[in-house]
Amino acid sequence: MNHPAPRPSGYKNLFLRRLKTLGVLVGALLLVAAGLYQFWPQVLLRMGYTLQAWDANLSGHSVEVDGVRWVYYEGGRGPTLLLLHGFGGTRQNWVPTAKYLTRNFHVVIPDLPGYGRSSPVPVSAGGIHGEARLLAGFVDALGLKHFGLVGHSMGGAIAGVYAAEHPQQVFGLGLVDSAGLPFPPNAFARSVMAGHDPFVFDNRAGFDAVLRLVFLHPPRLWPRIADVLVDENKARRAFLEGVFTRLRTPADAGALLPVLPRLTMPVLGLWCTHDPVIPPSAMDALRKGLSATPQIAMTELSGCRHMPNVEQPRETAQVLTRFYLLPATGG
Repeated sequence: MNHPAPRPSGYKNLFLRRLKTLGVLVGALLLVAAGLYQFWPQVLLRMGYTLQAWDANLSGHSVEVDGVRWVYYEGGRGPTLLLLHGFGGTRQNWVPTAKYLTRNFHVVIPDLPGYGRSSPVPVSAGGIHGEARLLAGFVDALGLKHFGLVGHSMGGAIAGVYAAEHPQQVFGLGLVDSAGLPFPPNAFARSVMAGHDPFVFDNRAGFDAVLRLVFLHPPRLWPRIADVLVDENKARRAFLEGVFTRLRTPADAGALLPVLPRLTMPVLGLWCTHDPVIPPSAMDALRKGLSATPQIAMTELSGCRHMPNVEQPRETAQVLTRFYLLPATGG
């Protein structure tokens, strides 16, 4: 005698319907993501930036100062740290490290004028001294009275020049693989003095070459995301080339040397041991020039090249936290 197959229970029918609906939603989301990746990869990149900032307890803001729109991240509680990126970089360079800093500090990270999403500015306003002057207006607009100032690469030179001009505001200066200091010429310096700018590129191959230069372990990016970053670099080409020309001049290449004796706050030098751009031997000139600072700290990190704030973010944050929370620093 044949018996009819058992019919699914009401719960099973409901489960199957919901599973089918979920499958349709997932499929639709995948199609949207594929469309964004192919046709609007810049949207995916911005979404990634937003998620990374959210994970670091940072939110985006903007302020206009003397006709210049500054875009910046801010988040966390505690003593204020103002973090400056380097040549060709953006505020995103500091977000991986800020994830650990916002636990103990109020962190502010701007796109310097001419970079990222901040206003384009003339080449004359770029470079070390021009950005330092603009930074004063940004600090005033945010009402920052007493803060630790940290700069990476070109941002280190900007930070040092600013700290020398405003010692009453800066309770501690952090220089991370900083420009503005002399060192024995390496392959990168010889290439730069010959007129080659490795931070300007026209295609993925040039972009990949920059990643290999500044990272020990270059991040792997999806091709269309790399295309967005190449296009952004090309859009800023005139500004970047003009600033690069200025950075090669003796005044900018050695911008920190004349201001070192005027630095009266504690100073930290933090370098990647194998930095091929600005080697840790630059810290020799830093030590010799600091005659008025009450505290000098020098640290080298392994596992990175020129971008410890991206490649070794936890370790970078630990060094900065120890330095800025020491009683002698005054933070």
